[in-house]
Amino acid sequence: MSDSTLSPRVAVYTGTFDPVHYGHLDIIRRGSQLFDKLIVGVGINPDKKTLFNIEERVQLIRDVTSGRGNKADTLSNVEVLSFEGLAVRFVRDSGARIMLRGLRTLSDMEYEFTMSLMNLAQDPQIETLFLMAKEEFSHVSSSLLRQIAALDGNLSKFLPEPVRTALAERARR
Repeated sequence: MSDSTLSPRVAVYTGTFDPVHYGHLDIIRRGSQLFDKLIVGVGINPDKKTLFNIEERVQLIRDVTSGRGNKADTLSNVEVLSFEGLAVRFVRDSGARIMLRGLRTLSDMEYEFTMSLMNLAQDPQIETLFLMAKEEFSHVSSSLLRQIAALDGNLSKFLPEPVRTALAERARR
C-alpha cells in the first residue's frame, strides 16, 4: 500500500489478547471514539505461550465488542482480525497510519517506547499513539488473570462474562 493511501482516520491496536480483559476493552472503546475505524489485530508472539488459539482469541474479542448480550457494548466501527508477522506490516497492510498502544506502568512505557522506535525504523509512515490505562486497569495483565483462573479465583472484576466463562473452562483442563 502506498503512503498516500494510508488513512490517519484508521488505527490498529495489536496484541495477543490471551485473554482480552477490561483493560484491553477500555483501550478498544476509547480508540473507537478517536478514530473512524479501529482494527484490533490479534497476533502471535513467538515469545509467549498462549492459552487460547488465535481463532478463539479473535472470536472472544468479536463477542465482547459486538454487544453479544449487551447492546451498550456494541462498537460498530471496530473490526477484529488475526495476523502473522510484524505488527507494523499489518498496520500498513490494513491501510492505517496509526498504531494504537496501551500503557499501564513505567515498565510498559520503556518497552513500548523501544518498540515504537523500532516500528518507526521499519516504516517511517506509521505513527504510534499511546493511551494511558485508567487507574482501575493499570495492574491487570492477561498472564495474571490466567494464574488467577488456574487457582479458581474471582475474575468478575477483570473479564466480561463470555471471556470469564471461556477462561474458567480452559483453566480446568
